[in-house]
Amino acid sequence: MPYTKKTIGAYFEEQVKRLPDQDFIVYPDRDLSWTYSEFNERVDHLAKGLLATGIGKGDHVGIWARNVPDWITFMFATAKIGAVLVTINTLYRSFELEYVVKQADLAALVIIDSFRDHNYLDTVYELIPELRTCQRGHLRSEKFPNLRSVIYIGQEKHRGMYSSRELLQLGSHCGDERYQKVKASLDCHEVVNMQYTSGTTGFPKGVMLSHYNILNNGYYIGERQKFSSDDRICLPVPLFHCFGCVLGVMAALAHGATLVPLEIFEPLHVLAAVQKAKCTALYGVPTMFIAELDHPMFDMFDLSTLRTGIMAGSPCPEATMREVMDKMHCTDITIAYGLTEASPVITQTRTDDTVVQRTGTVGAALPEIEVKLVDPETGAECGVGEPGELCCRGYNVMKGYYNLPEQTDAAIDADGWLHSGDQAEVDADGYYKITGRIKDMIIRGGENIYPREIEEFLYTMEGVLDVQVVGIPDEKYGEVIGAFIIKKEGSDITEADVIDFTRSRIASYKKPKHVFFIEAYPMTASGKIQKYKLREMAAEQIGAEESMFADKEEENA
Repeated sequence: MPYTKKTIGAYFEEQVKRLPDQDFIVYPDRDLSWTYSEFNERVDHLAKGLLATGIGKGDHVGIWARNVPDWITFMFATAKIGAVLVTINTLYRSFELEYVVKQADLAALVIIDSFRDHNYLDTVYELIPELRTCQRGHLRSEKFPNLRSVIYIGQEKHRGMYSSRELLQLGSHCGDERYQKVKASLDCHEVVNMQYTSGTTGFPKGVMLSHYNILNNGYYIGERQKFSSDDRICLPVPLFHCFGCVLGVMAALAHGATLVPLEIFEPLHVLAAVQKAKCTALYGVPTMFIAELDHPMFDMFDLSTLRTGIMAGSPCPEATMREVMDKMHCTDITIAYGLTEASPVITQTRTDDTVVQRTGTVGAALPEIEVKLVDPETGAECGVGEPGELCCRGYNVMKGYYNLPEQTDAAIDADGWLHSGDQAEVDADGYYKITGRIKDMIIRGGENIYPREIEEFLYTMEGVLDVQVVGIPDEKYGEVIGAFIIKKEGSDITEADVIDFTRSRIASYKKPKHVFFIEAYPMTASGKIQKYKLREMAAEQIGAEESMFADKEEENA
């Protein structure tokens, strides 16, 4: 049996009783901290405030925000009232936000003012013009019929929106009777979290995860790092990803540890946070660790309190792993593998595994999760050293894709096995190695991107007849996006036009870095497009351009 059958709220309240004065959340850059008991009081006020405004059990509440302190408050407040927190990628633009608000049937949307160069307030008012004239909590949107409230995280007041400060004040004056009744009605198998993951069918799918899924997964993730209440976890990864809200928040909660989140990733801020908060664990994708190690001020910081952490999202070079262990003192750093549909971690290395195991494999299966490799053509189980599709079964398998039963059935077979779409091999010690992909997916710096989603978006551009998107090898990100376009007759669109078209409508990590115009696609005898040949063509053309540039540099020298 998995570790617990408690809801997130009930488990948290037990930890509050056990560790009332222990720090739960610390933001060292702004001298902000909440103990377990202080944070629980804040969560209760927000939860009661949400109930008072009509948000309750079963309602979907979207959150579109960087790692601001009250992101986690909303996570726990919605969990305590049985609402479903729908996490929204901070890099999304209007095109993607509109899709998620509709597809997820959001009853409320929680936002901040902006992220980098993107003004969220302007985008929301543009998508929901009724906000400018409606009473707070009484939104009637023609485009989004289920949406009743927009909530702004902060003290400022914006037309048609509640502020988080107002909800906290409102909740502090509400009685407990209704709140306690709702909490008592909750079950650990109910959906508590929904995250959107790109799909081969084109648009993202809402992965429904329960208390049981993510709390248990967080527990075993922390166990692999030997977490206790003495640990302090530096979290520079986004909370809207499973990496942040499960590997980070749930692992900390399950072990009574302290979270040290950063609003956004900046290598200097990470180094400073580790030193100031005396962190014992550090999370990130390999490119984050590389940026920290390469920072010119790296040697100025004392990182000697570090012991463990997680590196995930893409393969880690052995040289980087050794530097993280030696220079950053993370001798017990671990590697994890999984997917959102698996809550997310399926396999993870242990703190005493060899460097070769930590760089050449993605670890062994977590407890209470069955893993097998199958031949994708025959379904026969593969033996040691034989490549096959990695499948898993257990407490961690999602409840399904929201309102997409056919896609759910395609991902989870009749026997309960979740098919990852990744090709892997297993050695005699039970350690898995990811060797390729069965599904058509690009991984750019840890972000999973399905070409079909970008293809369908580019089809909406005037002058595009056909488009194929592929991953092109890249030294920095592992892969970047290349778009091969066949123009409509008479069209004169250029690469710059395509880049400009994507600039404000889709997330930056999904934008093509290279655009190629082509007359026809290479095809198999049966008429299938040979994407591997497009990748080869792209690599050849980029290599030729780089060579030409180098020749010109040499001539000018």
